[in-house]
Amino acid sequence: MPPDSDKQDPTPNEAGTPATPKSSSRRSFLAQAGAVGAVASLGPLAIFAEKHDQPAETQDASMAELGHTSSLTFIVNGKEQNLKIDPRTTLLDCLRENMDLTGTKKGCDHGQCGACTVLVDGKRVNACLTLAIMCHGKNVITIEGLGSPEHLHPLQEAFITHDGYQCGYCTSGQIMSAMGLLSESGHLDPTAIKQGMSGNICRCGAYNNIVAAIQEAQSKMGVQS
Repeated sequence: MPPDSDKQDPTPNEAGTPATPKSSSRRSFLAQAGAVGAVASLGPLAIFAEKHDQPAETQDASMAELGHTSSLTFIVNGKEQNLKIDPRTTLLDCLRENMDLTGTKKGCDHGQCGACTVLVDGKRVNACLTLAIMCHGKNVITIEGLGSPEHLHPLQEAFITHDGYQCGYCTSGQIMSAMGLLSESGHLDPTAIKQGMSGNICRCGAYNNIVAAIQEAQSKMGVQS
C-alpha cells in the first residue's frame, strides 16, 4: 500500500531518535498556555469565591486585598456613616448587611415589588436597584428613621389603625413609598393614591386598608393640596 500522504514521518534528531511532530508540539503548547491563562484570569475570582461564605469582616478584608473597596460617606436616618464597601454592593445589601438596618426588606430583588423602598434625598427609590456608592454624600431615610415604638409616625399609626398590613413583609416599603408620594404630590384622593402606590405590591391583598391608612395619615400630617 502507498504511504499515507496526510502523515509525515518524524524527522530524526541529531541523536538518531525520532523528534516529536511539530503540529503535535504546537497543539500541546497552545493547550498548556490556554490552561495557564484561564487559571490566571480566574485567580481573584477564585479567591473571592473561596472567602465569600466567611463573616462580613473577613469578606471586607478579602475585597480590600483585591483592591475592590470604595469609601462611602452618607447620612442615614440623621447620622453620618463612613464605610468601606465593594462598589458593586446595592443600597439594600449595604443597609441590611453592613449597617444591620433590616427593616428594609429584600423581596424580589429585581425592583418589581417595592418592599425595599427607601427615601434618598426625599425621593423614593428601590434600594435593590440602587448601588450604595451612588448615595455618596446623600441623605437616606429608612423605616427605622421614620418613627420609634414610643413615638410612631402618623403613617405608622394609621397603618395599625386601618390594619394596613397582614404578613407585614411589604409594610416598611409601603410606608416609605407613601411618605415619598405625599411629599411629591400633596393631598391625594383614593384614586391618585392607588396610582401613586402601584409600584408597591401587597401579596396579602390589603390594598383598600393601605389606601385608607394613607388618607388618614395625610390629614394628620397636614398635607396640603
